[in-house]
Amino acid sequence: MSRADLDKKPGDVASMFDGVAARYDITNTVLTGGLDAAWRARTRSELSPRPGEMILDLAAGTSVSTVGLAKSGAYCVAGDFSLGMLKNGAKRDVPKVAADAMALPFGDGVFDAVTISFGLRNVADTAAGLREMARVTRPGGRLVVCEFSQPVFGPFRTVYIEYIMRALPAVARRVSSNPEAYVYLAESIREWPAQSELADLIDESGWRNCRVVNLTGGMVALHIAEKAA
Repeated sequence: MSRADLDKKPGDVASMFDGVAARYDITNTVLTGGLDAAWRARTRSELSPRPGEMILDLAAGTSVSTVGLAKSGAYCVAGDFSLGMLKNGAKRDVPKVAADAMALPFGDGVFDAVTISFGLRNVADTAAGLREMARVTRPGGRLVVCEFSQPVFGPFRTVYIEYIMRALPAVARRVSSNPEAYVYLAESIREWPAQSELADLIDESGWRNCRVVNLTGGMVALHIAEKAA
């Protein structure tokens, strides 16, 4: 089994996610205490997909989130650069595309909205990924990024970081098909920028009016923006 490093070479990250794909969904539920479903629901609500719209769900993994989005009547595409993840979601009846966030295989302005959950953190060049997402979105289209972030309450933030760095890999060893991957995931969460820093980067990368919604005290944050004209 393999794990990526914080240089986030795309091949290494994709291989790592191939290794966790078999038990990815159940591992996420265990590690988050079931909060992952609530975070997905709030992401859907903020994205507000509408019937007939074209939606790109990037870093979709096994397509759990894509299925939820498609219930709106929108045409929703699951994109991920881990073929193992896409194969493990084969039973889910949504279109799936192998897609690297830094070189998306879509034309300009194809989508009405793009969302990425717990995946932007794994892109080697965050700004390049955000620019690509903007490129494939029509002017005025929507972006919702759901990502681990920094709790806003200091004491909780300290406890959270300790959990991420110690307990998360330990729990993953009991339930994951590739527990070493969760050492990388813990490290990448700790190194991820705070909410305001990411909001500024989004506004500099082809999007505008980025606003932040903190979930679970800032453990997770939604960054919501629209495509610049």
